[in-house]
Amino acid sequence: MKVVTSEQILIVEDDDTIASNLARALTSQGYATTSVGTGRAALTYLDSARVDLVLLDLGLPDIDGIDVCREIRTRDTTLPIVLLTARQEEIDIVVGLDAGAVDYITKPFRLAELLARLRAQLRRTEPDNMPQDLLVGSLRIDARARRAWWHGEQLDLRAKELDLLIRLVRDAGHAVTRETLMTDVWDEHWFGSTKTLDVHIASLRRKLQHHANLVEPITTLRAVGYRYELP
Repeated sequence: MKVVTSEQILIVEDDDTIASNLARALTSQGYATTSVGTGRAALTYLDSARVDLVLLDLGLPDIDGIDVCREIRTRDTTLPIVLLTARQEEIDIVVGLDAGAVDYITKPFRLAELLARLRAQLRRTEPDNMPQDLLVGSLRIDARARRAWWHGEQLDLRAKELDLLIRLVRDAGHAVTRETLMTDVWDEHWFGSTKTLDVHIASLRRKLQHHANLVEPITTLRAVGYRYELP
């Protein structure tokens, strides 16, 4: 059964067949879609239209998808960008995530996997019964306002980085498994590699360490997960 949603998805894909198939599949799920075939067209469209998620192919004919991703991120720090890529090398995927993407899907992909990944990015996961104000040492988070501060200075965090920080801080001093983080921050029906978690944790660490004078607030627990340390 078709579920009507209000989400607007921009498909940036130069292969007309793939783009039309994606648009058809997403429309059948109730999403509104717009398709463009170049990076410049995508950036122009984003200048004037409301978009809730960008599905971005890396192999564009005019601008490399990584550069498009970086440019989108400079304009909007919270817009979810999901990469579509035929590149199998891990370094390409890491570079894409580090450029600001929240997830990636390698071609060829299953439609069920794609839809699950998109739902994970579009849903809102802040339960009403969870505390909205979090304070651990010099870190303060207003989860409802989606803002965080260290020693009173606001942190410049991407959406998933903030989600990860909130989830770790809510269990500060305790181990949070990789599986729990993937379920709570991404999706309970997650497909594939958890490399995206590692890249987001690494970026979050860099930003926290920049403000924390090299104090490491997040500890890696090998073969288990991560722990946000109590002061």
